[in-house]
Amino acid sequence: MLEKSSFINQLKNLVYQPENHTYLLAVSGGADSMVLASLFKDLSTEFQRSKYQIQVAHINYKLRGKDSNLDQKVVQDFCEKNHIKFHGYEVSEKDQKPENSIQLWARELRYNFFKEIQEKENLEFLVTAHHLNDQLETFIINLSKAAGINGLSGIPANDNAILRPLLSFSKNEIYQFAEQNNIEFREDLSNKKNDYLRNKIRNKIVPALLETNDHFLDNFKKSSFYLNQTKDFVQKQIQEIEDRITLFNLSHKILSKDKLDQENDFVKFEILKKYGFNQEEEIPKIFKAENNSSFFSKEYQLIVNRDELILVNRNNAPEVPTKILLIDHFDTSKDQIHINLQDLVQGINEYNNKNFEWDFDAELLQFPLYLRKQEEGDLFYPSGFSGKKKVSKFLRDTKLSVFNKEKIWLLCNADNQILGVIPLRQDRRFQADRNTQKKVTVRWIEEQLIL
Repeated sequence: MLEKSSFINQLKNLVYQPENHTYLLAVSGGADSMVLASLFKDLSTEFQRSKYQIQVAHINYKLRGKDSNLDQKVVQDFCEKNHIKFHGYEVSEKDQKPENSIQLWARELRYNFFKEIQEKENLEFLVTAHHLNDQLETFIINLSKAAGINGLSGIPANDNAILRPLLSFSKNEIYQFAEQNNIEFREDLSNKKNDYLRNKIRNKIVPALLETNDHFLDNFKKSSFYLNQTKDFVQKQIQEIEDRITLFNLSHKILSKDKLDQENDFVKFEILKKYGFNQEEEIPKIFKAENNSSFFSKEYQLIVNRDELILVNRNNAPEVPTKILLIDHFDTSKDQIHINLQDLVQGINEYNNKNFEWDFDAELLQFPLYLRKQEEGDLFYPSGFSGKKKVSKFLRDTKLSVFNKEKIWLLCNADNQILGVIPLRQDRRFQADRNTQKKVTVRWIEEQLIL
């Protein structure tokens, strides 16, 4: 039988200097969560003069009538007795329950509630009472879904500021601890029903497995530890491969399509899965797609650009104006005016490695000058070419990706004539020559210039 010190030490190992942190405990009223609350209360006594702080959250789903209310009372009474702030949420008619997927609905409801409290109360960590039996049930569920090594590694003890300090302890050990230490809790009898997949596994499969070997849970715990070590090693190797094939990683990420295609299907899937492309059948389509094809996940747009895969975060894309004023008039007291585009637009250097400096004859220009985005039918007279050319055809010939085409700016004057396609080509009609007396210079220079 485990001593209290074993539980306390496990908490201390996981929560890292608990005297300097704040926690929201998810407490249902069952044995596992009441043991969790009791252990944190003991830590609270130990660190009572520090910044350590705990609060408790409880959801009353109103699914079991009087029993649901009694669960809530046990949690509330515990908090009142130990001077712990209690946050309760009682499900009402406005929280419409779906006819199916009650468990998914309940999970989303409670985690939204927990997040709301954490933000309001400024609590760093959410703590749940998952234990070793929960870990085994999750393993079996994920095994049935072909979840791969990440799924088989089970529930993490520390994941995105969610802590699960009881994962090393079995359900029986937790019950024994509660009885030893006179911890009051409520038994949820609905867990005995086999209405849901987890309950079927809990009530039928797990007991049968435990009967096969007296040390089954201990051996499973060791296996889970080895799987997690393997997962960590694999993830490290995957990251090294991704780093090796990454061509650019600032405002967006560019991966070498050819180099990634040389890796096996597992590596391809693991790398692209990080960006939300987690459907295995989608991966071959990405590598067979035509140039400038786009694929979308919840957060990312993936653009196929010849030998590259461009990943753009859709949520972090800044709002870009369609028109930017550069200069409203020419100061005739000066012979030359400089406009440094580095101060005005971003991202030019991502697809144009060379600095550029274009000189215009100010007497040929109609002011004001401005930048705008491409419009249908735009024409200009590119320097180095004879005749005129549609901007759309010029950009097509440059073989820029769709993503980089969207970053193109057109330099225009007051009557909407195009002076240049930034940063690729100047219009020859307005170029300065040896006879020019008044100049406007537009440039992108990496070195900081004093103008």
